[in-house]
Amino acid sequence: MKFWRKLAIRALWTLPVIWGVVTLTFIAVHVLSPNPVNLLIPLTAPQSERIKEAAALGLNQPVIEQYFRFLGNLVHGNLGFSYVTGNPVATDLSSRLPATLELAIYAVVTGVVGGVITGVLSAVKRDGWLDLTVRGVTLGGLALPQFWVGLVLLWLLFVKFHILPGPIGRLPVGVTPPRAITHLYTLDALLQGKWELFWMSVRQLILPVFTLGFNVFAPISRVTRSAMIEVLDQEYIRTSVAMGHGKRIIWFKYALKNALLPVITMVGNSIGFAFSGAVLIEGIFAWPGIGQYALNAIQQSDFPAVQGFVLYVSILYVLTYFIIDVVYLRVDPRLRA
Repeated sequence: MKFWRKLAIRALWTLPVIWGVVTLTFIAVHVLSPNPVNLLIPLTAPQSERIKEAAALGLNQPVIEQYFRFLGNLVHGNLGFSYVTGNPVATDLSSRLPATLELAIYAVVTGVVGGVITGVLSAVKRDGWLDLTVRGVTLGGLALPQFWVGLVLLWLLFVKFHILPGPIGRLPVGVTPPRAITHLYTLDALLQGKWELFWMSVRQLILPVFTLGFNVFAPISRVTRSAMIEVLDQEYIRTSVAMGHGKRIIWFKYALKNALLPVITMVGNSIGFAFSGAVLIEGIFAWPGIGQYALNAIQQSDFPAVQGFVLYVSILYVLTYFIIDVVYLRVDPRLRA
């Protein structure tokens, strides 16, 4: 009962946080941003036409009324209409979400699994050649901008050696996507037995997944190494060694379990970063996901689209950290005491 009570309290605390994010987003878009009428109607147009457009957008009302109307629309899932596409922003975001999910899932799994394994091995082989190699690679992953890594990979593997396809989206030009089941091309192609289509979609994923996964891998590997080094110096680890337990059991069962808390936090950050669309990476690889949608909206001053993207990312991070709190309560018995 105590666990569920603490969980309910944390869930309630997410509500004012989400409300604060929504309010700040409204202020940033409706108060601090340029007048959207100037984007839709030329400055040389008659004033009556400009007033009519402002009324159509609801901008002729007091700000407080606009705010409450915005909250009401938000409750019903209405994020407004994009100035560029003319579609509801919610529809645009939902249509692009599967592409971001497919990229993010593979990148997060690759980065987390690789980061945890190399972090553990780096800690147990401290100051050896493996440790020095992992530390050098992860330092590069933290220091190098993600867009630079993506551009270098494109130049080497696409332009120079023609090993992998270029930045043309989820499938080669002219190829028909598989029938939508999960909306993830690789999984849908597998479910339908279309092996050639599956391989095409995998090849398109390799470069963006590696670029995004590298940015997930580097911090997780370093945090895992630091936490493991601290845990490996504890008395109970020495006792386990003296009792003759196997190295892998000690590393991955006893030590890693108690080094997980900072790793979980870093995994949560990585999930929020990856599932928010990784704007620059999707832009570089022409990946038709939420990140590229946001990048186009920023370039074209499409404020409803930008607002919808910001709300999506903000709520995603709030929910991610709520899930992290839940995992903390399950992993660390001291928090349940």
